[in-house]
Amino acid sequence: MLILISDAFDKSLPEKLKAFGEVTEDTSRLSEADVVLIRSKTKCTKEYIDEAKNLKLIIRGGVGMDNIDRDYCKEKGIIATNTPKSSAIAVAELAFALMISVPNKIVYFDSTMKKGEWNKKTKRTELYGKTLALLGLGNIAKAVALRARAFGMNVIAYDKYIDKSDLALMVPSAKDAVENADYISMHLPLTDETKGIMGEELISAMKKSPVVINTGRGKCVDEKAMAEALKDGRVSHFCTDVYSVEPCEEDNPILECENVTLTPHVGANSVENLLRIGDEVVETISAFIKEGKI
Repeated sequence: MLILISDAFDKSLPEKLKAFGEVTEDTSRLSEADVVLIRSKTKCTKEYIDEAKNLKLIIRGGVGMDNIDRDYCKEKGIIATNTPKSSAIAVAELAFALMISVPNKIVYFDSTMKKGEWNKKTKRTELYGKTLALLGLGNIAKAVALRARAFGMNVIAYDKYIDKSDLALMVPSAKDAVENADYISMHLPLTDETKGIMGEELISAMKKSPVVINTGRGKCVDEKAMAEALKDGRVSHFCTDVYSVEPCEEDNPILECENVTLTPHVGANSVENLLRIGDEVVETISAFIKEGKI
């Protein structure tokens, strides 16, 4: 069996995978590969899959699988899966770090201090007592909810597949979730239904001027509508780790806005998480071999 590591994983992973067969990082050997390991960079399109003539299994190191043509995989009898257990802590910590940085004005104070300014009169605000709306309540959002509750926040959530939760007050729609939110954290998969969900219609449902954080999928945000909302004050601040096109293009309207905090899709890039992803990859391959699926 040939295992192709197509994207960046922890350096220890190739050695761990040798028990299953040959391991390569040479992407020119795609046509020989039985198993392909990807993250967000590699796009498993129909053309990519057709080139991989021996392919039996694709493992996406991470959660989102919108870079895999899963319908075509199913048609070709190829298993496509991910590592859903691994990334919750890393992404949740980044989402919460972005959220807490805004009321504490961390970026502002740091940049002005380095310019020799002493803006002690600038006031901070607190997360305590504020309302956090979670769009999606999967593993990552649940980890965010735990942290928010520890800070004394009121947590509400919308997830079309979940009616009750011990971590958040569930509401029946995304509009209900954002209506009175001070903070909104997005943790949605990219589907036809969620594409552009954070757009003019949802923004118009907001009664406050919330901080919006997106560590889910870039295309779930209508970036033009978000830029307009930032400029007219309907959204007070936008923090994002993900973009409609990555790397982020120079003409992205979000870059024109001052009240934004941006990171380059590093939510899952903690040292610890890369190790967890590797371990889950090994578990997945081992389980499929035992079940005779590969």
